[in-house]
Amino acid sequence: MNKTLYRFVSWGFQELFRGGDVIGQENLPATGPAVFVANHLGALGPIAVGGSLHYFLHPWIHADILDPRRAADYLRRDFIAPQLRVPPPFDRWLARGISKLHVPLLRAIGGIPVYHTRDGLQDTLSQTLELLKLNRFILIFPEDPASSPDPQTAMRPFQKGFTRLGELYYEQTRRPLSFHPLAVHAATRSIRAGKPIRYNCLNHPASERQRIKDMLEKNIRAMILQASHGEAVHLPLPN
Repeated sequence: MNKTLYRFVSWGFQELFRGGDVIGQENLPATGPAVFVANHLGALGPIAVGGSLHYFLHPWIHADILDPRRAADYLRRDFIAPQLRVPPPFDRWLARGISKLHVPLLRAIGGIPVYHTRDGLQDTLSQTLELLKLNRFILIFPEDPASSPDPQTAMRPFQKGFTRLGELYYEQTRRPLSFHPLAVHAATRSIRAGKPIRYNCLNHPASERQRIKDMLEKNIRAMILQASHGEAVHLPLPN
């Protein structure tokens, strides 16, 4: 990771997300390792988290975005056409120009490629585990892009492959890994940090993966609703 470059990118994100507050800072870890889990909100989630949390974060990023051969097409389909509404053929030209900059940039700041095959996921998990054993901080946006967003929170259901990090980290270190829920709320320009969900080695691995996924999803959704309504919302207690 190029830390100087990371600081520059983080500063840029701070400027884009100017005025954002982090609520619940007492729930943030003083040291690593830790896994931060947040809702995506298109480009806003990564910008808000990257600009508001003062950690060197290693984000999970779709492998195509980090591949010079595939990045432009992915960027056009996922961001430039649907969000910026740039018409063809200008969308392709813009995507190619941006990809020449963002691919080396995202690699330099420590992005971890996420592959959506069984073998590819193993590579993603292995790379992440090596960083966690160095007490690093990981950032994951686990929403399923194939699912429909919830009308109240704009959040999609979570995929749970990332929760295997809990059992794998415990197998290799005999220490429980903490997953920290983060809720990004666009209207109030805030991020809410919930209490960490810690891996419980006493549970069956499959049920523990489901528990971690469900707890993170429920807590993030509740914090988004809390930010939307400005009132206390009961958060499920982590076990």
